Amino acid sequence: MSRKIVEFRNVSFRYDEEGPWVLKNCSFEIYEDEWLAIIGHNGSGKSTIAKLLNGLLFPQEGEIYIGGTKVDENTIWDIRKEIGMVFQNPDNQFVGATVQDDVAFGMENRGIPREIMKKRIDETLQAVRMQDYLLTEPHRLSGGQKQRVAIASVLAISPKILILDEATAMLDPIGRTEIMRTVNSIQDSQGLSLITITHDLQEITRADRVIVMNNGERWDETTPSQLFKRKDELREIGLDVPFVAQLSDAFRRNGVTIENSPLSHEELLEELWTYHSKM
Repeated sequence: MSRKIVEFRNVSFRYDEEGPWVLKNCSFEIYEDEWLAIIGHNGSGKSTIAKLLNGLLFPQEGEIYIGGTKVDENTIWDIRKEIGMVFQNPDNQFVGATVQDDVAFGMENRGIPREIMKKRIDETLQAVRMQDYLLTEPHRLSGGQKQRVAIASVLAISPKILILDEATAMLDPIGRTEIMRTVNSIQDSQGLSLITITHDLQEITRADRVIVMNNGERWDETTPSQLFKRKDELREIGLDVPFVAQLSDAFRRNGVTIENSPLSHEELLEELWTYHSKM
């Protein structure tokens, strides 16, 4: 079993002392090198979890531990060195006049030597396939390119945990697929813990585990393949299943035996080939 890197212990949070609880007695763990997806409809509490992880908010009840250290006002600056966060709108994260300046910004704040900075700029932009845009002004980039630069800027500070908070929500389907493919490749090669927060179930098919939030509570914690078997229940809480899962159901209704729960087009094709071979 990998080492535990994040712990939420009975965490509750609300934005107003008299307002409703956005999170209610929420507990879960995240492990090193793991891809955990947190999903839920708008208002389910998933983005609040991201802000609590990064110390932008602190719980009114319960405790949060990052790498064994309790998150509070005294430890938050050290903890933030371990966590990188990419938000929904990349324009809100740009601070540099060029792509190169933007990737360098976080490292400059940490006093990283210039030789190491240059090496990391080259490596992270290469990782997100933006090495040819070194001197480009960020406002000239497409939405997908901006998000890749935002990811490179976070990777440059060498976080142990990468959080994507609805990071593909503003992109078209092609851009969304490209970003998730890039992130998946980075997670595999660098071995960091990845937390993706989304309402799009198509993005979670390759995650190791999924936590489903509903009305501030943990509704389920399982694997993607097991989760997609609960299609009707997911729809009841405002979530829809990926097209591949819907297509699999359509085949079953028409007498085609799909034994497993395919998560991708490739897996569905394999199931159909197996069915055809048995006929």
